Amino acid sequence: MPERNTIASNSMIVLFGRKGCVEKARQIFDEVRRKDTDMVSWSAMVSCYEQNEMCEEALGLFVEMKAGGVAVDEVVVVSAVSACSRILNVEMGRLVHGLAVKVGVEDYVSFKNALIHLYSSCGETADARRIFDDGGVLLDQISWNSMISGYLRCGSIEDAEMLFYSMPEKDVVSWSAMISGYAQHERFSEALALFQEMQLHGVRPDETALVSVISACTHLAALDLGKWIHAYISKNKLQVNVILSTTLTDMYMKCGCVENALEVFYAMEEKGVSTWNAVILGLAMNGLVEQSLNMFADMKKTRTLPNEITFMGVLGACRHMGFVDEGRHYFSSMIHEHKIEPNIKHYGCMVDLLGRAGLLKEAEELIESMPMAPDVATWGALLGACRKHHNNEMGERVGRKLIQLQPDHDGFHVLLSNIYASKGNWGNVLEIRGIMAQHGVVKTPGCSMIEANGIVHEFLAGDKTHPQINDIEHMLDVVAAKLKIEGYVPTTSEVSLDIDEEEKETALFRHSEKLAVTFGLITIAPPTPIRVMKNLRICNDCHTVVKLISKVFDREIVVRDRHRFHHFKHGACSCMDFW
Repeated sequence: MPERNTIASNSMIVLFGRKGCVEKARQIFDEVRRKDTDMVSWSAMVSCYEQNEMCEEALGLFVEMKAGGVAVDEVVVVSAVSACSRILNVEMGRLVHGLAVKVGVEDYVSFKNALIHLYSSCGETADARRIFDDGGVLLDQISWNSMISGYLRCGSIEDAEMLFYSMPEKDVVSWSAMISGYAQHERFSEALALFQEMQLHGVRPDETALVSVISACTHLAALDLGKWIHAYISKNKLQVNVILSTTLTDMYMKCGCVENALEVFYAMEEKGVSTWNAVILGLAMNGLVEQSLNMFADMKKTRTLPNEITFMGVLGACRHMGFVDEGRHYFSSMIHEHKIEPNIKHYGCMVDLLGRAGLLKEAEELIESMPMAPDVATWGALLGACRKHHNNEMGERVGRKLIQLQPDHDGFHVLLSNIYASKGNWGNVLEIRGIMAQHGVVKTPGCSMIEANGIVHEFLAGDKTHPQINDIEHMLDVVAAKLKIEGYVPTTSEVSLDIDEEEKETALFRHSEKLAVTFGLITIAPPTPIRVMKNLRICNDCHTVVKLISKVFDREIVVRDRHRFHHFKHGACSCMDFW
């Protein structure tokens, strides 16, 4: 067989590298190296390693190349710097940077871009910006996008914005980077606003932008916009992969639209474990516990291996409906059948399950037997159960412990204060409030969001700032009158203030979810459901009121609180009053 020449061999190294056949590429490289010290061969092999994420091997070969006296060019230093970026080895990157300056290849724009990416990936944004500013007219679109991404990665949103809006030209990567950055840093409103601006500029979004903006819709409960994006994807026949489909499924589940979520799910040709997790968690959160557990069984039939998140969904399903025996079974199978070591969240879920079912002693024993130190969330679940089941003695003991463990957590102070208030111990209530003041702890106000006509409206407890507050106040009076006829009596024990009953009733009727639902009655025409998202757990009184509103006004109402969804219809709730 005739011997390959060096040019052909180098082409084969590049080809095998692109195909992921690293061993074959290395065999050819070793053949070439025995008879030639061709720089291109070394460069191709370093690049092959870097492309296949074998960064230590890439850098090792680069060092060997330099030690052997082989000349380096701009191509190989770009590969070396890129390898440093992947493993966040900024010190090695600086050495390669210094070598590039020494041999005079530092002015190539591809090398500058690689350096910007390296320094920004490693948190060295000042160095990245210096390279960027020194680039002058040599900068290209990649340079700008890399610098913007670097700022966003480090949380420097304002710097990224300034650069973004000063760009001479923006491509889809620029828009996507900025939208994703907003979403990753929980600036969801800005993400949606920029997406809409992107549409006005006629830029076709890519998968990254779509995933980010759908995630923003999920967090803001902006269902109308989420549905519009789904329709946009279908209308424009955009490529829909597992990540995008899973994000859509998750959005619909977290907006309480189970049918839409399942439609996306069943249309997927390929489903990953994250897809199954989104459906299992979503069904459980929406009160469809048996469907959630059946979905887990279907997942196992497809031989998709469950992970830790899967079992959070399964245990969460059991918790939502008080399925204690089933929860114990799944917890055991996770350990013995699937060989998954429970983490602190799994234990916390079991504690919550036992506590909600009133098995407080068993829940506390499980905490004491945990192989790791219990976190405040686990103790907090037990404290919540103590209040639910009126075990004030254990609640006071656990509450005091929690305040010592995390003195700046408002929820624990409030729960303990409520336990004292339920017993009429106003002196202890004042003591807890004094401790809160001493540590600068402020109670998180109840906040509810509702989307109407494409606009997300936000209400705080006792809010009087909304532009339509007069209409809301009038409708609240109408609601109160109709509920009184139905026999509604306010649960004034929910108000942990030493005030008279009339004032308590007034405070109760101004809870944020009641304001949001009332606003929905005014602005959202039937049969469209009224959808509300709340940052805290819905209280007993609000739960009763919304059930009655769904009956009296014949409306479907969906409330998502911090734990789950409540689907209210005809005076009943999907949680069956267990939450």
